[in-house]
Amino acid sequence: MLNLFINSVFIENMVFAYFFGMCSYIAVSKSVKTALGLGAAVTFVQVMTVPLNYLLNQYVLAPNALGEGVDLGFLSFIIFIAVIAAFVQLVEMIVEKFSPSLYNQLGIFLPLIAVNCAIMGGSLFMQQMVGTEINSVGDSIVYGLGSGIGWWLAIVMMAAIREKIEYSHIPAAMKGPGIAFIITGLMGIAFMIFSGIQL
Repeated sequence: MLNLFINSVFIENMVFAYFFGMCSYIAVSKSVKTALGLGAAVTFVQVMTVPLNYLLNQYVLAPNALGEGVDLGFLSFIIFIAVIAAFVQLVEMIVEKFSPSLYNQLGIFLPLIAVNCAIMGGSLFMQQMVGTEINSVGDSIVYGLGSGIGWWLAIVMMAAIREKIEYSHIPAAMKGPGIAFIITGLMGIAFMIFSGIQL
């Protein structure tokens, strides 16, 4: 399980290995406080949806799960998205109730977690790893936690760097998303060092 966790956080990081979830990653990574909030929300949704989607995949969608000759695997995208959307609604209501300032700072990007491809990617990668790296609900929880923390780590690091470069001289053409993409590319190269780790 430790191998799966470290692999999902560092080696197969959703942002730096696959560039998933880039829309909210670039848009919300302007302040560390906001990045921490969105990262926590994404991690919560990953931890809740990946195991639930694992159970649905194993006991509803898998071939012959509901009966001989029944294969509902073609519904996996729709089912996974419905589960993710339900948990995002829950997160949105919780954040609005307990942290209205964070809710206002995140704006449209909080409900857009439902279409964050990092979250959908977590469930789809889990589906591919069933039988090899993921063999139980516990493994799927660890993978969901690891992939969520990996995305959280990426957005918080990016926000910290972007707060620092506010005081740097950057050519006007590079300000905003331009410099953010360059920094993301350099961070992705830096994270490639973890790919050589054998656990």
